[in-house]
Amino acid sequence: MSIWVQNVSLEDLQRQSHDCMVDHLGIRFTEIGPDYLCATMPVDSRTHQPFGLLHGGASVSLAETLGSVGANLCVDPRHGHCVGQEINANHLIAVRHGLVTGTARPFHIGQRSQVWEIRIEDERQRLCCISRITMAVIDSRPPAAQKGPTE
Repeated sequence: MSIWVQNVSLEDLQRQSHDCMVDHLGIRFTEIGPDYLCATMPVDSRTHQPFGLLHGGASVSLAETLGSVGANLCVDPRHGHCVGQEINANHLIAVRHGLVTGTARPFHIGQRSQVWEIRIEDERQRLCCISRITMAVIDSRPPAAQKGPTE
């Protein structure tokens, strides 16, 4: 059974990412499974640090992209959207070239928060970064339509 509330294609996700950091870093969405989302990112001059290794910030950008997109696909956009609250990442092995692939899966999908794990692997399926992101679910309805006490 699928966790997705919104029905989108890989092409839709790529189109929404046009002309922003996701596009600049070369991140490409590659798979939408019933409870996961995958994307690749090249390890090249756009994503290197000065020593020629994959920059930790680029890995975190891939992780945040996957976690944010996944979280937002789990909410009805008429009622809410998700924004990042906290992200952490452990960089485990160095990557110099090729493609890395991130896979995001939820630990928790709640009404007010979500927690996602993102595993980033190199082309030999070696885990090079493990990340966790906490997303806040924000009410996106106009204030008059929101439920709650009035003053």
